[in-house]
Amino acid sequence: MKTLIVNGRLLIGGNIVSNKDVLIEGNKISAIGNGLYGDNIIDAGGNYVSPGFVDIHIHGSSGFDTMDGTFEAINTISKSVAMHGTTSFLPTTMTEDKGKIKNAIKNVFDNKDRVEGAEILGVHMEGPFINPKQKGAQDDKFILKPTVENFTEICGEYVNIVKLVTIAPEVDGALELIRYLKEKNIVASVGHTDSTYDDVALGYKAGITHATHVFNAMKGFHHREVGTVGAVFDLDISAEVIADGIHSVFPAIRALIRLKGKEKVNLVTDAMMAANLRDGLYQLGGQDVYVKDGAARLKSGVLAGSTLTLDKAIKNILSNTDLSLPESVALASYNSAKVIGVDDRKGLIKEGYDADIVIFDENIEIKKTIVGGKIVYEKNSQ
Repeated sequence: MKTLIVNGRLLIGGNIVSNKDVLIEGNKISAIGNGLYGDNIIDAGGNYVSPGFVDIHIHGSSGFDTMDGTFEAINTISKSVAMHGTTSFLPTTMTEDKGKIKNAIKNVFDNKDRVEGAEILGVHMEGPFINPKQKGAQDDKFILKPTVENFTEICGEYVNIVKLVTIAPEVDGALELIRYLKEKNIVASVGHTDSTYDDVALGYKAGITHATHVFNAMKGFHHREVGTVGAVFDLDISAEVIADGIHSVFPAIRALIRLKGKEKVNLVTDAMMAANLRDGLYQLGGQDVYVKDGAARLKSGVLAGSTLTLDKAIKNILSNTDLSLPESVALASYNSAKVIGVDDRKGLIKEGYDADIVIFDENIEIKKTIVGGKIVYEKNSQ
């Protein structure tokens, strides 16, 4: 079966290209050009044809959480995020009982190929190897010492599904675990940390390549001790940001993009189960979360994930920075793919790449989401 996408404005190579079509064969993009033939025609109707979005930090959506440890949960999340243009993601665990974390990881391992929306690329473990001083909305009674033994006890035979681990490098044992993660080709990300610049530099030397939700749950910048944030600015690591205007205001996000460069910043949602739903009372990591005006907080007022979606994050970047549409989309697609090493097949409209494609209009309203050549969401069918 050959599917041809016609009459679209393609986001290719940082440009908007209006005179070419996209041919999909099986689950891959096989050609981009003119005079192509397809058995099945998708008319983009003059809308944008974009790489699918990649979310490497998301806990839940539409009433379900990764920690639920059920197929229904990850399948609902998969279908829910596809409505907002996400074509692949990392279900993200929390600092909870280690048996519960292991069950959530096993659930993803067992069911990742069964989901009906966005593709699951693996698991992001946000904790339990964090600093209680910067726990955020994580439950400190479940924080564990960052040792290889604790990590392997949790992951066991499912270690290959783990793609990213958020870790506090200053905690005793962390550097050894970071080196182990590097050996296993698992991304070590500095986060939920009270680390100084020197702590992060040691972690970087050991293998840290990324930073989790920059500005949030980390030591801030001071001109005599630049802290975790200063280390993120200075070291050659990638930096994810929650572009909702709640977790970080847009002047901070603009500064991050300016300092790191647009190639080193990526958008994540850090969404919890209230994403796609109304304000109200929800759960995250076994704790009550109160969502009001789209902001999710514990009773104490601490932020507890977000209700953001990646289409909205892109829209926020477009509205609040000087980045172009292709540049803004790259922050949510190719840049995220680069972080976890799947940029050889994800994040671009390019021959040989996975046919993960989103069609959206001028307002970034999603019209169609295609995952591996298959339409998983259509606006007019809802």
